[in-house]
Amino acid sequence: MVRRLLGTLAVILLALRPSLAQEPRPVLVFAAASLQTAFNAIAAEWQKETGGRVTFSYAASSALARQLEQGAPADLFATADLDWMDWAQQRSLIRPETRRTLLENTLVLIEPADRPATPLKIGPGFALAEALGDGRLATGQVQSVPVGRYARQALTQLGLWDSVQPRIAGVENVRAALALVARGEARFGIVYATDAKTEPKVRVVDTFPATSHPPILYPFALTANSSHPHAKSFLDSLSSPAAIRIFEAEGFRVKR
Repeated sequence: MVRRLLGTLAVILLALRPSLAQEPRPVLVFAAASLQTAFNAIAAEWQKETGGRVTFSYAASSALARQLEQGAPADLFATADLDWMDWAQQRSLIRPETRRTLLENTLVLIEPADRPATPLKIGPGFALAEALGDGRLATGQVQSVPVGRYARQALTQLGLWDSVQPRIAGVENVRAALALVARGEARFGIVYATDAKTEPKVRVVDTFPATSHPPILYPFALTANSSHPHAKSFLDSLSSPAAIRIFEAEGFRVKR
């Protein structure tokens, strides 16, 4: 009888073993929308090499930071400016010792590619308001979304803010601004060069001078509450030679 019970218990334990050894959930990455194309490509390579899994939530850095504050279970946070990473660090939402700034981007003015090219050269007082006419200027929300904040700083420095501010369509993230221009719903847009590169339905009119806005930097860090065994591996993979090639192909400048 005892022997039979022991045999039954052994069968049950063998049946349970696969569930006990299940893979952990995917690494959850909260990332700025402008990182989507590059991060998806890097993740595909990392998953092939390690057998791990990763999933993403892409949005404006501001929205993701607020979600972290509310207890969202992300493992890695990647922003499109220093301010929102500083904000998260001040609230002990990330591990400061894992923080690293890897990328830099460029701010550009775009228009729909199916329109005749607009001969604008960006500089102090350039004729953006006249070119806009009754059209809209799409970018991120200027109070919170990084691309919108960079846009406001650049337009202010160039002496154009007051003249174009009433025409701004501020949206939830840079990819949403890109989509407005691609669909012809906005006459122009201010986005990152890397986003413009992903959309064949837009054309870059010109690039904003680097002196017109703070550097567009991308810091990454593990979150304070993450205990995922593969999170650090994925973070490290973002500075690997393969990842650097992907970032550079997408138009980012890699800080070495």
